[in-house]
Amino acid sequence: MALRDPLDQRVLTRELVRPGSIWREVTVVPETGSTNADLAAQARAGARPGSVLVTGHQSAGRGRQGRTWTAPPGTAVALSVLVAPDVPVQRWTWLPLVAGLAVSDALRQAADVPAVLKWPNDVLILDRKVCGILAERVETPYGPACVVGMGINIDLTEDQLPVPTATSLAIATHELGGSAVLTTRTQLVAQVLVSLARILEHWAGLENDAALAVAYRERCVTLGRRVRVMLAGDQVVQGTAEDVDAEGRLVVRTETGVQVFGAGDIVHLR
Repeated sequence: MALRDPLDQRVLTRELVRPGSIWREVTVVPETGSTNADLAAQARAGARPGSVLVTGHQSAGRGRQGRTWTAPPGTAVALSVLVAPDVPVQRWTWLPLVAGLAVSDALRQAADVPAVLKWPNDVLILDRKVCGILAERVETPYGPACVVGMGINIDLTEDQLPVPTATSLAIATHELGGSAVLTTRTQLVAQVLVSLARILEHWAGLENDAALAVAYRERCVTLGRRVRVMLAGDQVVQGTAEDVDAEGRLVVRTETGVQVFGAGDIVHLR
């Protein structure tokens, strides 16, 4: 499988920017440093929620805790969305988890691969990372908003992967025996945004996040596994991941009892 087709802004605009849609504008650029950084700057300058920025190459992509995220030109897709969900701001901690659900849904529908979730911000295929997610709150002239970035590995080969625990759609398709079928990168991006809009709209109608937690748990392979939670100051907590609670936090049973961790509390989870 190879998806080197150009990202088509006209098709994305036609499919996504329509009456009743949460998406206002889709911009495709051939290359940029970081779609999250660019869109955050645009938000501070007055860009409205519903803005989307997409590229086939990030030269200075960023992950959690300031980690870098890069891929050779044309082998991945990076997209960032500016959103201001119609839910209380204190519930926005769910946004990276919501984005993970959307990406996993899109990969299952568009590529027919068994995409699952690693709490809090990774999408996996066959236990290897195919997508990372970064959500960043930004203050704008009209109030708080959030930039959510998603980087999906498309055509990386084994020797191009940044770490052995990563993968790409091309590699996963081969490992699955070539059964997965994917159309174009443009259609994959469109499916991600359609899935994300659907989940955000559903979320806005919920009085609390209990139902969202149920959906996340069903897709999350972290649960039931032994984990090492690395915290600031070189602290490490080990135990079994038992649950994701209604606030999107990971519940870990340790030898001394149950501990609960928010995504912002951890440096790394293994």
